Amino acid sequence: MTYSNLQIFTVELIGTFILVIFATGSIVYDAEVFDGKLGIPFAALAPFIALLIGVYSFGKISMAHFNPAVTIGYYITGHISKIQIVYYFAAEIIGAILGSLFVLLFIGDKANLGANAPNYDHSIFLIFPVEVLASAMLMGVIFYVVYTKGLKGFSGVAIGGIVGLDILFLAFISGASMNPARALAPALLSGSLGDLWLYWSAPFVGTIIVAFLFRNKFQAQRASNYE
Repeated sequence: MTYSNLQIFTVELIGTFILVIFATGSIVYDAEVFDGKLGIPFAALAPFIALLIGVYSFGKISMAHFNPAVTIGYYITGHISKIQIVYYFAAEIIGAILGSLFVLLFIGDKANLGANAPNYDHSIFLIFPVEVLASAMLMGVIFYVVYTKGLKGFSGVAIGGIVGLDILFLAFISGASMNPARALAPALLSGSLGDLWLYWSAPFVGTIIVAFLFRNKFQAQRASNYE
């Protein structure tokens, strides 16, 4: 079944809204209620749950991007058109901002609304590649699930799992955003814009590299389907 761009826009907005509430709201909730004691494990679990919900609810309609860097990856591999990029980006950014507004109104305003921040105890020459790596692993798992159709039933677990693992093991270095929209919304609303350049560059580098690695596989897959 083919879905309209409006349907794609709608579910991408809702899915990104849910993701940002879980991903940033968990950080704010931890700061507000537990004084940050739950830490990175709690922040890693929350987006895993959000992506389970989003991927299984909306994956068949929009492929469940919820992330501009993932959208660019899907464009490079030929899964979406140029005009669809506009719908995806608009939905993801609007959904993310609405998610941060929800967090601000109903959870709290601590921890810069859950804005990503790298650990500058490390060199930027480590931070940037780590954020590229985290985003590349996310894109790689997404494409692996799409390419190997036998794993489709586990798509939400795999995609949510890699996001959770990236946060668990890499957030202490780069912040492990992997998602420009998720990074943008809390940064805008809290005024903490200093690190946005990182999260609007490194995730795209990571997903673009992986997209080019997978592009020929998908082209061959589509060609075999037409034979």
